[in-house]
Amino acid sequence: MAHDLTESAQDDVALVANRRRHEPAPPEAELYAALDLGTNSCRMLIAVPDAGHFRVVDAFAKSVRLGSGLERTGHLSRGAIGRTLAALEICAEKLDRYHVGNVRLVATEACRRARNGSAFLALAARQTGLRLEVIRPEEEARLAVISCAPLVAPEADEVLVFDIGGGSTELVWLDLSEIEPANRAQAIVNLQMSGDGGPEAARIVDFISVPLGVATLHERYADVADDSARFALMSWFFEEQIAGFKPYIETLTETGKTFQMIGTSGTVTTVGAAHLGLKRYDRRKVDGMRLTARAIEEVITRFLRLGPEGRRSDIGLGRDRSELIMSGAAILQTLLRIWPTESIRVADRGLREGMLFAMMSAHGAFAEGVRLE
Repeated sequence: MAHDLTESAQDDVALVANRRRHEPAPPEAELYAALDLGTNSCRMLIAVPDAGHFRVVDAFAKSVRLGSGLERTGHLSRGAIGRTLAALEICAEKLDRYHVGNVRLVATEACRRARNGSAFLALAARQTGLRLEVIRPEEEARLAVISCAPLVAPEADEVLVFDIGGGSTELVWLDLSEIEPANRAQAIVNLQMSGDGGPEAARIVDFISVPLGVATLHERYADVADDSARFALMSWFFEEQIAGFKPYIETLTETGKTFQMIGTSGTVTTVGAAHLGLKRYDRRKVDGMRLTARAIEEVITRFLRLGPEGRRSDIGLGRDRSELIMSGAAILQTLLRIWPTESIRVADRGLREGMLFAMMSAHGAFAEGVRLE
């Protein structure tokens, strides 16, 4: 979810900015670490609980493009594996240096789909000592939703959380109407996709994981020369894939209920940064911002008007993001067309934050509840 210059440079810039705010953990602090190996990036956070939230002690993020070419070949390439192993070695060194006691390491769509995904993970375990867990789409969705808990409006009765990843997109529709407003953020932290999270957990109306993300959707239509035609085809194809999602089939929001949409992905944060006119990405300005549907439409229209060459030279996008932004924008625009709303909440967070919230909550770190942002 980073965006300045190239995606790798964006991650590094954001990391430097974040490190200035990091503070060493007290010697007695219980450290937690969460690592997310996705289709495009390898990311890790090391943190300690802090008054209904958590404080980051150290972080790592690198664009490894693990899923590059996967849509075409069905395999992880040798180059992608090499880049990813180098990143995982850095993560292993950090975990060893901090003596982290609570760790969760996950891999998502690229490792789920690749024919050599299991062989790659076995190699990673031998070479780095890190044993990554390939999580199911349901768990990926749960963690993405949990990461957004502090952004849920207390008055929101129904919430659609969407996560546009590199290789897949998850949609989760939640009903919070039976939960007291003050307890709704904590209810999302207690979320279980099986529905057995207890009376104070959010109720899942429906969930879908579409095996299309910014990288896989881009690769599928890379041979279409016309930019506008490619954008329209990507939007049409994505909508076809969510035809079985219950909220797509029938209108669920009742009169009088308050609806909120939260988007967590590099796509929505890139659009948010473009709306703000940022030349250098600043997470503090983007994460949690409210982005109107009109502003989103204006940004997407501008990106289309620029065309591929114009987007590549846009300093706020850079080459890596410029190649993938339109596939993500096609998904975003489709969601807003299907479920019109005045604005969405932008979340620069994801599986790492979700894992940290879940682990800390399970250990009783949020006895006073999750702090809203």
